[in-house]
Amino acid sequence: MKKIFILTAILASMVPAIAQTTDTPSQPRMRKGAQGIIILGDSCNVRAFSPFNGGSECMVDYAQVANEYYRNFEGKVNIYCMPVPTAAAFYGGDQIADVNRSQAKAIDKCFQALDKNVHGVALIPELTKHASEDIYSRTDHHWAPLGAYYAAQQFARAAGVPFKDLSHYDKRVVRDFVGTMYRFTKCIDIKNNPEDFYYYVPKGVDYSTTYIEYTLDKSRRNVVKAGTLHEGEFFWSYKDGSGLAYCTFMGGDTKLTHVSTSTKNGRKLLILKDSFGNAIPGYLFYSFEDIHVVDCRYFTLNLTNYVKENGITDILFCNNSAHAATARTTKYLRNYLVQ
Repeated sequence: MKKIFILTAILASMVPAIAQTTDTPSQPRMRKGAQGIIILGDSCNVRAFSPFNGGSECMVDYAQVANEYYRNFEGKVNIYCMPVPTAAAFYGGDQIADVNRSQAKAIDKCFQALDKNVHGVALIPELTKHASEDIYSRTDHHWAPLGAYYAAQQFARAAGVPFKDLSHYDKRVVRDFVGTMYRFTKCIDIKNNPEDFYYYVPKGVDYSTTYIEYTLDKSRRNVVKAGTLHEGEFFWSYKDGSGLAYCTFMGGDTKLTHVSTSTKNGRKLLILKDSFGNAIPGYLFYSFEDIHVVDCRYFTLNLTNYVKENGITDILFCNNSAHAATARTTKYLRNYLVQ
């Protein structure tokens, strides 16, 4: 009896220690990597993303820029404001609360500051419904093309234009994709657990794409030269294992893009975006006659003149929330109207 009692006591004393080192299925292991990046989970479930540190004040300023665009074009151009939430809005929950601010609250402040004639396009409610799907990359700082699809659908509803579901697209894949988060963190779990990068190419609609490419200085922030207009592919091809798969759309950011489609409805869209917006235009070829894509960091023309010369009917502000909540982004956007 004495031996049994002693053994039972030893096992009982071990239980708290075991409980403290065991992760529950609903709480994946969390680590903090370089640059404050959050790393959740292990092996094939590993996911890396940056916390949101933006303030509501800057998001209000982003809304005010959209209002200024509406006034600048005297109400003759439809203006839409669609801040794109980053992955931190959907993953991590309470585990990251001490380092992550609420994007929902910041975006709500943005929408509250919009003029009644400027259309706010809310994405968090819709993307939350699909958070269990692959709407954000695990290994890259961008969202996945599927997330952009749901966002484009929300925008099309707000704009009152036609929209086709994914049955009208060819689904393509770049396998063994490891994006920017390995380079940022050097986390071996990310490197050893690539993901499949799926994207969608529209069928049954004709389109042609032209570019003006920009040469940047060494800082990668300033345009030093604008190239000549030339035709190219909208969807660029990358081999399995390429870390550049997100550049599938227009080959990246440093260019002015114009897509002319066979959709003839008189609606002509200009998208003011950062790299998150790159995945949006390909879902709107059925929706607009022309689509012009301007990166919020690289544009050398006067946007007021550009809109008038190209008969733009709709302007979409499409920056990820981290970019939208910075003074640099709003400064660029304001300057484009007068430069």
